[in-house]
Amino acid sequence: MNQVRELLKIRYPIIQGGMIWCSGWRLASAVSNAGGLGTIGAGSMYPDVLKEHIMKCKLATSQTFAVNLPLIYPQVSDHIDIIIENKVPVVITSAGNPSLFTSRFQEAGIKVLHVVSSAKFAVKAQKAGCDAVIAEGFEAGGHNGREETTTMCLIPKVRDAISIPLIAAGGIADGRSMMAAFALGAEGVQMGSRFVATIESSAHESFKQAVINADEGDTQLTLKEITPVRLLTNPFAEQVKLAYQNGATIEELKALLGRARAKKGMFEGNMIDGELEIGQVSSRLDNLKPAKDVIVETMREFNSLRSQLFNELAYID
Repeated sequence: MNQVRELLKIRYPIIQGGMIWCSGWRLASAVSNAGGLGTIGAGSMYPDVLKEHIMKCKLATSQTFAVNLPLIYPQVSDHIDIIIENKVPVVITSAGNPSLFTSRFQEAGIKVLHVVSSAKFAVKAQKAGCDAVIAEGFEAGGHNGREETTTMCLIPKVRDAISIPLIAAGGIADGRSMMAAFALGAEGVQMGSRFVATIESSAHESFKQAVINADEGDTQLTLKEITPVRLLTNPFAEQVKLAYQNGATIEELKALLGRARAKKGMFEGNMIDGELEIGQVSSRLDNLKPAKDVIVETMREFNSLRSQLFNELAYID
């Protein structure tokens, strides 16, 4: 029995990351209809926009779906009210203290998963009553942990520290990486960058093309003094690098970042001045495909590898 499948009432233990500007109702419903857990990314939505996406997602799928909710969002209370009123089945919280809202969600019958970047925070999430933990390694795109712990090191460390279901994230894009995550102790995986490069993703087509054109070393973790974020190299990212070389203060970095940089890049397609958040695994992506194909191909490869490894290891004393 797979605990993640049982907990979330999904066919496959694959969760779509709630990436800001990329995870609208079309992507979430497509993933859920394919057997995974689709996720609406609330971090880029005003309350009325979130409500619209939840309602459209409900019309597009009868399966379980989630809302990703950064707890540092200014209008988080409004978001929580909307999530509860609309009976969203699952909430994935991040960037904040899960103990503040977990019990309220659970009293409404909502499962709570919390994203962490270290074993220490995984233990805190468990103590806060979260139903499961998503441990996200340094390879992941978007906002990241300050510890810079890779998925390979993070997952077994977290597995040893908690007893609730564990979902691995960071650098996972296919059946091979899913199999590796399971070998390390995970019972499910979350994929973000792979779902950015799908037909249903709300990311701008120019950003999608930049993602599938990315090569090794084309992303970097930066802006740790503000909030660590992994960016795809472009003129804006080069400006950030130059600012560091010139000894920029935190205030100067904040001024450079400004407002709506992520929307400008990922949603509006400004490849010059926009902030392009994506994971290291982008260097392995070379095509756009429907979300359903991502799910089906990942599970096919995972199951094939499972059988292959079992047969090979059976001959080893």
